[in-house]
Amino acid sequence: MHTRTDVRRIVEERWNSLTKPPGSLGRLETLVADLAEMQGTPEPKLDRKAMYIFCGDHGSTVEGTSAWPSEVTAQMVRNFLRGGAAISVLGKSTGLELTVVDCGVLGPPIAGAVNRKIAQGTRNFVQEPAMTRAQAQQALDHGAALAGECQADIAGVGEMGIGNTASASALISAFTGLTPADTVGHGAGVSAEGLLRKRAAVEAALTRHKAAFADPLDTLAAVGGFEIATMAGFVLESAALRRPIVVDGFITSAAVLAARALSPDVVNYLFYSHCSAERAHRRVLEILGAEPILDLGMRLGEGSGAALAINLIAQAHGLYTNMATFEQAAVAESKESAL
Repeated sequence: MHTRTDVRRIVEERWNSLTKPPGSLGRLETLVADLAEMQGTPEPKLDRKAMYIFCGDHGSTVEGTSAWPSEVTAQMVRNFLRGGAAISVLGKSTGLELTVVDCGVLGPPIAGAVNRKIAQGTRNFVQEPAMTRAQAQQALDHGAALAGECQADIAGVGEMGIGNTASASALISAFTGLTPADTVGHGAGVSAEGLLRKRAAVEAALTRHKAAFADPLDTLAAVGGFEIATMAGFVLESAALRRPIVVDGFITSAAVLAARALSPDVVNYLFYSHCSAERAHRRVLEILGAEPILDLGMRLGEGSGAALAINLIAQAHGLYTNMATFEQAAVAESKESAL
Protein backbone atom coordinates (compact mmCIF):
# COMPACT_ATOMS: atom_id res chain seq x y z
CA MET A 1 0.00 0.00 0.00
CA HIS A 2 1.45 3.32 -1.06
CA THR A 3 1.46 6.30 1.27
CA ARG A 4 -0.14 9.52 0.01
CA THR A 5 3.34 11.03 -0.31
CA ASP A 6 4.60 8.06 -2.34
CA VAL A 7 1.60 8.19 -4.64
CA ARG A 8 2.05 11.88 -5.35
CA ARG A 9 5.78 11.47 -6.02
CA ILE A 10 5.22 8.60 -8.47
CA VAL A 11 2.50 10.53 -10.29
CA GLU A 12 4.71 13.59 -10.60
CA GLU A 13 7.57 11.43 -11.91
CA ARG A 14 5.31 9.99 -14.59
CA TRP A 15 4.05 13.42 -15.63
CA ASN A 16 7.67 14.57 -15.96
CA SER A 17 8.51 11.54 -18.12
CA LEU A 18 5.82 12.39 -20.70
CA THR A 19 6.49 14.26 -23.96
CA LYS A 20 5.97 17.80 -22.68
CA PRO A 21 7.88 20.36 -20.62
CA PRO A 22 7.64 19.67 -16.86
CA GLY A 23 4.53 21.22 -15.31
CA SER A 24 3.26 22.50 -18.66
CA LEU A 25 -0.23 21.06 -18.17
CA GLY A 26 -0.61 23.04 -14.96
CA ARG A 27 -3.67 22.24 -12.86
CA LEU A 28 -4.46 19.18 -15.00
CA GLU A 29 -1.35 17.54 -13.56
CA THR A 30 -2.27 18.29 -9.96
CA LEU A 31 -5.85 17.09 -10.50
CA VAL A 32 -4.54 13.65 -11.41
CA ALA A 33 -2.13 13.68 -8.46
CA ASP A 34 -5.06 14.53 -6.18
CA LEU A 35 -7.17 11.77 -7.75
CA ALA A 36 -4.37 9.25 -7.26
CA GLU A 37 -3.90 10.25 -3.62
CA MET A 38 -7.62 9.84 -2.95
CA GLN A 39 -7.73 6.40 -4.54
CA GLY A 40 -4.44 5.39 -2.94
CA THR A 41 -2.70 4.33 -6.16
CA PRO A 42 -0.43 6.00 -8.76
CA GLU A 43 -2.60 4.32 -11.42
CA PRO A 44 -6.01 5.83 -10.65
CA LYS A 45 -9.13 4.48 -12.37
CA LEU A 46 -11.89 6.45 -14.03
CA ASP A 47 -13.76 3.68 -15.82
CA ARG A 48 -17.12 4.63 -14.34
CA LYS A 49 -18.30 8.14 -13.49
CA ALA A 50 -21.54 8.87 -11.65
CA MET A 51 -23.73 11.81 -10.74
CA TYR A 52 -26.21 11.73 -7.85
CA ILE A 53 -28.91 14.40 -7.64
CA PHE A 54 -30.49 14.60 -4.18
CA CYS A 55 -33.98 16.15 -4.17
CA GLY A 56 -36.28 17.39 -1.42
CA ASP A 57 -38.77 20.08 -0.46
CA HIS A 58 -38.61 22.67 2.31
CA GLY A 59 -41.29 23.85 4.70
CA SER A 60 -39.70 27.28 5.00
CA THR A 61 -41.05 28.23 1.56
CA VAL A 62 -44.26 29.35 3.32
CA GLU A 63 -42.16 32.30 4.55
CA GLY A 64 -41.69 33.48 0.95
CA THR A 65 -38.05 32.34 0.73
CA SER A 66 -38.27 31.24 -2.92
CA ALA A 67 -39.44 32.77 -6.19
CA TRP A 68 -40.77 29.37 -7.28
CA PRO A 69 -43.64 27.22 -6.00
CA SER A 70 -42.78 23.95 -4.25
CA GLU A 71 -44.35 21.80 -6.98
CA VAL A 72 -41.41 22.72 -9.21
CA THR A 73 -39.22 20.27 -7.28
CA ALA A 74 -41.24 17.24 -8.41
CA GLN A 75 -41.57 18.70 -11.90
CA MET A 76 -37.81 19.05 -12.19
CA VAL A 77 -37.27 15.51 -10.92
CA ARG A 78 -39.37 14.31 -13.85
CA ASN A 79 -37.42 16.60 -16.16
CA PHE A 80 -34.15 15.06 -14.95
CA LEU A 81 -35.48 11.59 -15.66
CA ARG A 82 -36.83 12.52 -19.10
CA GLY A 83 -33.47 13.99 -20.10
CA GLY A 84 -34.62 17.59 -20.50
CA ALA A 85 -32.66 19.29 -17.71
CA ALA A 86 -29.18 20.80 -18.00
CA ILE A 87 -27.64 18.05 -15.87
CA SER A 88 -29.33 15.40 -18.01
CA VAL A 89 -27.75 16.82 -21.16
CA LEU A 90 -24.35 17.32 -19.51
CA GLY A 91 -24.45 13.85 -18.00
CA LYS A 92 -25.19 12.20 -21.33
CA SER A 93 -22.48 14.11 -23.18
CA THR A 94 -19.83 13.35 -20.53
CA GLY A 95 -20.69 9.69 -19.88
CA LEU A 96 -22.08 10.09 -16.36
CA GLU A 97 -24.35 7.47 -14.81
CA LEU A 98 -27.19 9.63 -13.47
CA THR A 99 -29.09 8.72 -10.28
CA VAL A 100 -31.96 10.91 -9.06
CA VAL A 101 -32.80 10.44 -5.38
CA ASP A 102 -36.13 11.47 -3.81
CA CYS A 103 -35.13 12.35 -0.25
CA GLY A 104 -38.32 14.21 0.64
CA VAL A 105 -40.11 15.58 -2.42
CA LEU A 106 -43.73 16.59 -1.95
CA GLY A 107 -46.12 14.08 -3.49
CA PRO A 108 -46.04 10.35 -4.23
CA PRO A 109 -42.87 8.51 -5.29
CA ILE A 110 -41.79 9.33 -8.85
CA ALA A 111 -41.12 6.45 -11.21
CA GLY A 112 -37.44 6.30 -12.11
CA ALA A 113 -36.21 8.14 -9.03
CA VAL A 114 -34.60 6.21 -6.17
CA ASN A 115 -37.14 6.43 -3.36
CA ARG A 116 -35.48 7.46 -0.11
CA LYS A 117 -38.32 9.77 0.92
CA ILE A 118 -38.24 10.49 4.64
CA ALA A 119 -41.28 12.80 4.72
CA GLN A 120 -43.27 15.15 2.52
CA GLY A 121 -40.66 17.88 2.76
CA THR A 122 -39.17 19.35 5.90
CA ARG A 123 -41.10 21.49 8.37
CA ASN A 124 -40.84 25.28 8.51
CA PHE A 125 -37.60 25.95 10.36
CA VAL A 126 -38.77 29.42 11.35
CA GLN A 127 -41.37 27.84 13.66
CA GLU A 128 -39.81 24.46 14.59
CA PRO A 129 -36.89 22.18 13.70
CA ALA A 130 -36.88 21.29 10.02
CA MET A 131 -36.71 17.61 10.99
CA THR A 132 -36.25 15.45 14.04
CA ARG A 133 -32.81 14.25 15.07
CA ALA A 134 -33.92 10.72 14.11
CA GLN A 135 -34.90 11.92 10.63
CA ALA A 136 -31.55 13.68 10.20
CA GLN A 137 -29.76 10.45 11.14
CA GLN A 138 -32.01 8.49 8.78
CA ALA A 139 -31.04 10.83 5.95
CA LEU A 140 -27.34 10.37 6.72
CA ASP A 141 -27.86 6.59 6.75
CA HIS A 142 -29.68 6.70 3.42
CA GLY A 143 -26.80 8.63 1.88
CA ALA A 144 -24.23 6.22 3.30
CA ALA A 145 -26.14 3.24 1.92
CA LEU A 146 -26.30 4.81 -1.54
CA ALA A 147 -22.55 5.44 -1.44
CA GLY A 148 -21.99 1.83 -0.46
CA GLU A 149 -24.00 0.65 -3.46
CA CYS A 150 -22.26 2.99 -5.91
CA GLN A 151 -19.81 1.24 -8.23
CA ALA A 152 -18.30 4.32 -9.85
CA ASP A 153 -14.67 5.39 -9.51
CA ILE A 154 -15.69 9.03 -9.03
CA ALA A 155 -19.06 10.61 -8.26
CA GLY A 156 -20.49 14.09 -8.45
CA VAL A 157 -23.15 15.37 -6.09
CA GLY A 158 -25.91 17.79 -7.04
CA GLU A 159 -29.31 18.79 -5.69
CA MET A 160 -32.76 20.09 -6.42
CA GLY A 161 -35.22 21.51 -3.95
CA ILE A 162 -37.28 24.67 -3.96
CA GLY A 163 -36.29 26.63 -0.87
CA ASN A 164 -32.97 24.86 -0.36
CA THR A 165 -30.77 27.94 -0.70
CA ALA A 166 -32.42 29.28 2.47
CA SER A 167 -31.60 26.04 4.27
CA ALA A 168 -28.05 26.06 2.90
CA SER A 169 -27.59 29.68 4.03
CA ALA A 170 -28.78 28.80 7.54
CA LEU A 171 -26.47 25.78 7.71
CA ILE A 172 -23.50 27.78 6.47
CA SER A 173 -24.16 30.49 9.06
CA ALA A 174 -24.52 27.87 11.79
CA PHE A 175 -21.31 26.03 10.86
CA THR A 176 -19.10 29.05 10.06
CA GLY A 177 -20.43 31.98 12.07
CA LEU A 178 -21.11 34.03 8.94
CA THR A 179 -24.20 36.19 9.32
CA PRO A 180 -27.33 35.91 7.14
CA ALA A 181 -26.30 39.22 5.59
CA ASP A 182 -23.25 37.31 4.33
CA THR A 183 -24.88 34.00 3.40
CA VAL A 184 -28.36 34.75 2.05
CA GLY A 185 -28.44 35.44 -1.67
CA HIS A 186 -30.96 35.57 -4.49
CA GLY A 187 -30.97 31.79 -5.06
CA ALA A 188 -33.06 30.89 -8.11
CA GLY A 189 -33.99 34.50 -8.81
CA VAL A 190 -35.79 35.85 -5.75
CA SER A 191 -36.58 39.58 -5.97
CA ALA A 192 -35.07 42.30 -3.79
CA GLU A 193 -38.19 42.17 -1.62
CA GLY A 194 -38.03 38.41 -1.54
CA LEU A 195 -34.38 38.58 -0.50
CA LEU A 196 -35.40 40.56 2.59
CA ARG A 197 -38.05 37.94 3.46
CA LYS A 198 -35.54 35.15 2.94
CA ARG A 199 -32.92 36.84 5.10
CA ALA A 200 -35.48 37.48 7.84
CA ALA A 201 -36.54 33.83 7.79
CA VAL A 202 -32.95 32.62 8.10
CA GLU A 203 -32.25 35.11 10.90
CA ALA A 204 -35.34 33.93 12.76
CA ALA A 205 -34.35 30.27 12.33
CA LEU A 206 -30.82 30.91 13.58
CA THR A 207 -32.15 32.69 16.64
CA ARG A 208 -34.76 30.03 17.40
CA HIS A 209 -32.38 27.08 17.06
CA LYS A 210 -29.17 28.58 18.42
CA ALA A 211 -28.89 25.96 21.17
CA ALA A 212 -28.81 23.18 18.57
CA PHE A 213 -25.68 24.44 16.88
CA ALA A 214 -23.30 22.88 19.41
CA ASP A 215 -23.92 19.51 17.74
CA PRO A 216 -23.59 18.83 13.96
CA LEU A 217 -26.48 16.37 13.80
CA ASP A 218 -28.76 18.70 15.77
CA THR A 219 -27.75 21.52 13.44
CA LEU A 220 -28.76 19.46 10.40
CA ALA A 221 -32.06 18.61 12.05
CA ALA A 222 -32.80 22.22 13.02
CA VAL A 223 -32.21 24.04 9.74
CA GLY A 224 -31.18 21.44 7.15
CA GLY A 225 -32.97 19.70 4.32
CA PHE A 226 -33.54 16.02 3.66
CA GLU A 227 -31.58 16.24 0.41
CA ILE A 228 -28.71 18.12 2.08
CA ALA A 229 -28.46 15.63 4.95
CA THR A 230 -28.65 12.63 2.58
CA MET A 231 -25.91 14.19 0.48
CA ALA A 232 -23.77 14.66 3.59
CA GLY A 233 -24.15 10.96 4.38
CA PHE A 234 -23.18 10.07 0.81
CA VAL A 235 -20.06 12.22 1.06
CA LEU A 236 -19.08 10.74 4.43
CA GLU A 237 -19.33 7.13 3.29
CA SER A 238 -17.65 7.84 -0.04
CA ALA A 239 -14.67 9.29 1.83
CA ALA A 240 -14.54 6.19 4.02
CA LEU A 241 -14.45 4.12 0.82
CA ARG A 242 -11.75 6.38 -0.72
CA ARG A 243 -14.05 7.31 -3.58
CA PRO A 244 -13.41 10.86 -4.82
CA ILE A 245 -16.45 13.14 -4.74
CA VAL A 246 -16.87 16.21 -6.92
CA VAL A 247 -18.81 18.90 -5.07
CA ASP A 248 -21.11 21.12 -7.11
CA GLY A 249 -21.94 24.58 -5.74
CA PHE A 250 -23.38 26.56 -2.86
CA ILE A 251 -25.89 24.03 -1.52
CA THR A 252 -23.62 21.02 -1.87
CA SER A 253 -20.94 23.00 -0.01
CA ALA A 254 -23.38 23.32 2.91
CA ALA A 255 -23.63 19.51 2.91
CA VAL A 256 -19.83 19.34 2.92
CA LEU A 257 -19.67 21.63 5.96
CA ALA A 258 -22.04 19.28 7.77
CA ALA A 259 -20.01 16.24 6.73
CA ARG A 260 -16.77 17.93 7.80
CA ALA A 261 -18.25 18.74 11.20
CA LEU A 262 -19.10 15.05 11.63
CA SER A 263 -15.76 13.76 10.25
CA PRO A 264 -13.00 16.28 9.44
CA ASP A 265 -11.07 13.76 7.30
CA VAL A 266 -13.78 13.91 4.64
CA VAL A 267 -12.14 16.96 3.03
CA ASN A 268 -9.26 14.78 1.79
CA TYR A 269 -11.54 13.10 -0.75
CA LEU A 270 -13.22 16.11 -2.33
CA PHE A 271 -12.85 18.07 -5.55
CA TYR A 272 -14.61 21.43 -5.64
CA SER A 273 -15.97 21.87 -9.13
CA HIS A 274 -16.63 25.59 -9.38
CA CYS A 275 -17.26 28.85 -7.59
CA SER A 276 -20.95 29.62 -7.74
CA ALA A 277 -22.24 33.11 -8.39
CA GLU A 278 -24.49 32.61 -5.36
CA ARG A 279 -23.70 34.95 -2.48
CA ALA A 280 -21.10 33.69 0.00
CA HIS A 281 -19.94 30.64 -1.96
CA ARG A 282 -16.48 32.07 -2.53
CA ARG A 283 -16.20 32.77 1.20
CA VAL A 284 -17.29 29.22 2.02
CA LEU A 285 -14.66 27.82 -0.33
CA GLU A 286 -12.04 29.92 1.44
CA ILE A 287 -13.18 28.56 4.81
CA LEU A 288 -12.89 25.02 3.43
CA GLY A 289 -9.43 25.78 2.05
CA ALA A 290 -10.75 24.78 -1.37
CA GLU A 291 -9.56 25.81 -4.82
CA PRO A 292 -12.41 25.48 -7.31
CA ILE A 293 -11.59 23.92 -10.67
CA LEU A 294 -13.82 26.30 -12.64
CA ASP A 295 -15.23 29.79 -12.19
CA LEU A 296 -17.88 30.36 -14.86
CA GLY A 297 -20.44 32.54 -13.07
CA MET A 298 -22.82 29.58 -12.79
CA ARG A 299 -25.53 29.18 -10.12
CA LEU A 300 -27.83 26.52 -11.54
CA GLY A 301 -27.17 23.67 -9.14
CA GLU A 302 -28.33 20.20 -10.23
CA GLY A 303 -24.69 19.07 -10.29
CA SER A 304 -24.06 21.06 -13.48
CA GLY A 305 -20.70 22.43 -12.33
CA ALA A 306 -19.66 19.03 -11.00
CA ALA A 307 -20.44 17.40 -14.36
CA LEU A 308 -18.18 19.85 -16.17
CA ALA A 309 -15.40 19.34 -13.63
CA ILE A 310 -15.61 15.55 -13.84
CA ASN A 311 -15.17 15.82 -17.59
CA LEU A 312 -12.05 17.96 -17.06
CA ILE A 313 -10.65 15.48 -14.53
CA ALA A 314 -11.32 12.67 -17.00
CA GLN A 315 -9.48 14.56 -19.75
CA ALA A 316 -6.51 15.07 -17.42
CA HIS A 317 -6.59 11.36 -16.52
CA GLY A 318 -6.60 10.47 -20.21
CA LEU A 319 -3.50 12.56 -20.83
CA TYR A 320 -1.71 11.00 -17.85
CA THR A 321 -2.64 7.48 -18.91
CA ASN A 322 -2.17 7.63 -22.67
CA MET A 323 0.55 10.13 -23.52
CA ALA A 324 3.87 8.66 -24.61
CA THR A 325 7.00 9.01 -22.52
CA PHE A 326 10.13 10.56 -24.00
CA GLU A 327 11.64 7.08 -24.23
CA GLN A 328 8.60 5.55 -25.95
CA ALA A 329 8.39 8.37 -28.49
CA ALA A 330 12.16 8.55 -29.03
CA VAL A 331 12.06 12.27 -28.21
CA ALA A 332 15.08 13.88 -26.58
CA GLU A 333 14.51 15.28 -23.11
CA SER A 334 15.36 18.82 -22.08
CA LYS A 335 19.04 19.15 -21.18
CA GLU A 336 18.07 20.95 -17.97
CA SER A 337 15.46 18.40 -16.91
CA ALA A 338 18.00 15.59 -17.40
CA LEU A 339 20.46 17.21 -14.97
